[in-house]
Amino acid sequence: MPPDAVPVRLSRPPYERMTYIHDQLQQDKHPNCSSLAAHFEVSSKTIQRDLEFMRDRWQLPIAYDEPRHGYYYSEPVENLPLVTMTEGELVALLVAQKAVEQYAGTAFEAPLTNAFAKLTAQLDGPVTVALGAARHVFSFKSAGPAKADLELFRQLSQAVLETREITFAYRSLGATAPTHRRVQPWHLCCVDNQWYLIGHDLDRAAKRTFALPRIAGVELTPRTFPRPAGFSIRDHLGGSFGIIAGHGDYRIRLRFDSWAGQLVRERFWHDTQELTERRDGGVELVLELDSLAEVERWVLSWGEHVEVLAPKELRGRIAAVARQLAERHG
Repeated sequence: MPPDAVPVRLSRPPYERMTYIHDQLQQDKHPNCSSLAAHFEVSSKTIQRDLEFMRDRWQLPIAYDEPRHGYYYSEPVENLPLVTMTEGELVALLVAQKAVEQYAGTAFEAPLTNAFAKLTAQLDGPVTVALGAARHVFSFKSAGPAKADLELFRQLSQAVLETREITFAYRSLGATAPTHRRVQPWHLCCVDNQWYLIGHDLDRAAKRTFALPRIAGVELTPRTFPRPAGFSIRDHLGGSFGIIAGHGDYRIRLRFDSWAGQLVRERFWHDTQELTERRDGGVELVLELDSLAEVERWVLSWGEHVEVLAPKELRGRIAAVARQLAERHG
């Protein structure tokens, strides 16, 4: 065992109870909820949930014998359906646990933590892993993560799940004052570490996207609405570079030099992307998008390492911004 390794027992009390129940059933001892609850010092309802899990989720042939007042296996059962893991899968699970930490402070923190615990609760026995080292070799870092408002997220999540109309004050980007909105909330999505609400703005009779940090004073109304059958988040954002869904049809052609080309090759940017290698070590990237707003900002972030080949509209917008930057910075 490595010096910094610590034994991590991934078995949990529920699994230990079910193992004991399985042994009792195999030995034809006809245990019941009362006797098992007394043995484990838990409630009869807890034992009942264990039995239901074993019967419904593990498909074990558990039946109740009225004359003997206890449970038994109606068919032969050799072993419990255990979950086993390879070392690589365990490492992947540790990475997933680190990813969960990104949601600290949001409504997802508790359910994700609980889900992770449930995933590891049924592993076959103790697993030894160098957690001391693992904590230092895996991490996630996000530039400019959005501020999390747990109560706001909870309210919007409830509204989306219950299909209830909501009202709130919203300050659009660049607006001097917030405006009152009445919205049928359809979907919550996270794009580049920022959460957005997508729904139908009743006063504007149109689909709208709202950034959560700009929402205030949410009120859930008693009015409900039918969930739109034709809405698909994949289709809605399929032509966007980020969160802004447009109605255009743009074929973006970008030429990156050899320095930027290596970075471009290392990432997946969009479902429509086409990469063409250049003799100078650079790369040409083609994207099919429905809006220019977000890709314009992205192109500007590459500075002198990229040239817009098409369309002319995007090339002109980049040139105009470059002139403004040059004037501003002398």
